[in-house]
Amino acid sequence: MERIAAIATPAGKGGVAVIRISGDGAEEIAKEMTGRTSFEPNRMVAGEIDCGGFKDYGLTVFFRAPRSFTGEDVVEFHCHGGTEIARGVLSRAIELGARPAERGEFTRRAYLNGKLSLTAVEGMGEMIEAESQAHVRAGYSLYTEQLLSVAKELRAKIVRCLAGIDADVDYPEEDLNPSSRRETEEALKDIVAQLSSLYRRYGTGRKIKSGVNVVLCGRPNAGKSSLLNALLGYDRAIVSPEAGTTRDTVEGSLEIEGVLFRLTDTAGIREGASFAEAEGVKRAKRALQEADVIVWLKDGPAPDFPEGTPRIVVGAKSDLERKEDCDILVSAVTGEGIEELKHLLFLRGVGEVSDGVYLLTQRQAAAVGEAITAAERALSAVTSGAPAELYAQDLTECNALLASLTGESAGEDVINEIFSHFCVGK
Repeated sequence: MERIAAIATPAGKGGVAVIRISGDGAEEIAKEMTGRTSFEPNRMVAGEIDCGGFKDYGLTVFFRAPRSFTGEDVVEFHCHGGTEIARGVLSRAIELGARPAERGEFTRRAYLNGKLSLTAVEGMGEMIEAESQAHVRAGYSLYTEQLLSVAKELRAKIVRCLAGIDADVDYPEEDLNPSSRRETEEALKDIVAQLSSLYRRYGTGRKIKSGVNVVLCGRPNAGKSSLLNALLGYDRAIVSPEAGTTRDTVEGSLEIEGVLFRLTDTAGIREGASFAEAEGVKRAKRALQEADVIVWLKDGPAPDFPEGTPRIVVGAKSDLERKEDCDILVSAVTGEGIEELKHLLFLRGVGEVSDGVYLLTQRQAAAVGEAITAAERALSAVTSGAPAELYAQDLTECNALLASLTGESAGEDVINEIFSHFCVGK
């Protein structure tokens, strides 16, 4: 493969900058720039790095194929983190025969060389973009091929079913117990159950990735802004005894048990407000439609809430008044109930987060959802006594969908879309 090079660290000044080269002849460029005659693989060496117009003192490491990130010969220069120093190292590498890398090209080569599955590539991207610890953990489970492992296990079961069906079709006079209809039915039930369990985790995976949208709502002066500030731990919203102070949505975010929660303080909902306040009420109602959890500060009759959205009824200002029929009493002044409310937000918004595999992208969820449909069709055909050739087609489709999930048979357009989100040096 031709040599590619890029700066692998963020642009700007810093302690260290890393310049990466991958492809045939990467070691020769390193020799030319360091004056060394050889490199011991996987061992960093200190010394001058000659960039043509200047020199820097840094570290160089050589990884010999296939024991490298890309599966090719790879060299990394670790130089001082000045902008011009990194550019100089990269420019010299290009002068010596490398070409500038494209977005995600290092990772793409790792995928093409069998070092990573497509789900592992997506996991790496999720980790880089993560805004919470739970998102990092979920991305890491993909990066360490846990979803690939599940898909391989399911595909192995499907292949065994197909092999049994082929044996029954080709040798109908043989009584082959492993290929019996009953065993195929039991295997398919297990496949559908595992796929369905995986698919159900997409809802949680989406919240882990994007955050849980929490909307604070109630009448004017119910204490929404004070509660928002108390949950965030700093003054984000303006607090005033004057009703109708909040005219627009005010947002803030925090982590609860490793998961990102996006909080929105809305304008107090009431009739007969001024034009500006009425516009705020419209935005509040729109925010309620997009909420994962609604926190209603009880103060009078409840408004119309979206059906099916989890709700927490809060008795605010508990230092002044102890409201009844609430899920929790809180006080932004004394701190009563604030930590308990955070825990309740987690339970209503997420439920629980484990270290298992989560689907984090719509592509992954779509592939698993379609695989479930194909497996269910096959199971229905088996239980109804349909000819084996019919449900063999559905099993073959299910197998192909799981192969596309991990990238073993993904289309070029899917691959291009995934790698387009990576930076140049990754």
